[in-house]
Amino acid sequence: MKRFLPLFFLACLLPLRLSAQEPYSAEVLHKQAPVVPVYMVFAGDTIRFDRPDYRERMDRELISYTYMHTNTTLILKRSKRYFEQIVPILKEYGIPEDLKYLMCIESNLDPKALSSAGAAGLWQFTKATAQGYGLEVGTEVDERYHIEKETIAACKFMKDALKTFGNWMTVAASYNAGQAGIRKRLSDQRQRNALELWLPEETSRYMFRLLAMKMLFEHPAAFGFDIPQEEMYPYIPPKETVSVSGPIENLVDFAEKHKTTYARLKGANLWLRSDKLTNKNKKTYEIIIP
Repeated sequence: MKRFLPLFFLACLLPLRLSAQEPYSAEVLHKQAPVVPVYMVFAGDTIRFDRPDYRERMDRELISYTYMHTNTTLILKRSKRYFEQIVPILKEYGIPEDLKYLMCIESNLDPKALSSAGAAGLWQFTKATAQGYGLEVGTEVDERYHIEKETIAACKFMKDALKTFGNWMTVAASYNAGQAGIRKRLSDQRQRNALELWLPEETSRYMFRLLAMKMLFEHPAAFGFDIPQEEMYPYIPPKETVSVSGPIENLVDFAEKHKTTYARLKGANLWLRSDKLTNKNKKTYEIIIP
């Protein structure tokens, strides 16, 4: 039996139809994705795209960021707030600034991000890896959501990986797949750079997503994005920071005492995961007062 589309639906399609005699124009529907460059420099290393496989892998990620409007727009808007906080830490630990883009593809610059595998925060640490790099992870305190501390942990991870692998693209691959996994594949496949490895799809794309992210930030208009500076989300420094070495029975009371709200206090200190801070070990915590 024949099925007919409703007339109103057909009418909606008519304005989108292009004449067969008209040449196709990318601008009719959307700006075309940027062309894959001849080469680019990432963290001091030159990556050339004259190999067909490299070119196609890069092209896929350029297309992805061009048409993934919501996430791409939010990453660009959030970048001012979080780059201002993390770039000085990267420099302090001797990590090339280009590695800040790892954070973009890990979490879309969402500090509340939590993956299905349980990785949390801007840098997406799992519980085990976070604890291995000195972060506290518990029901009341989870420092994977502490921007300064998680960034320091990420820097330590990357410095350790660089000692093992010797180049930043392989460091990036190990951030996704783990240092042990990349080390084994390098050995098994007799290679020195992760770009030359046969890898699971996610890790294989990961390195080229990183390169595409750098291109996006350096040339956003080429991807069809033009966000004025005044529309970027700003970093607002804290009004004050309070050192706490004992328990806090009720964070609502604590917030009122410091002339703010519980909601604003929690938003500024995402690492506080409960409505209280038992602090049995009498650690010293720095709590931001917004």
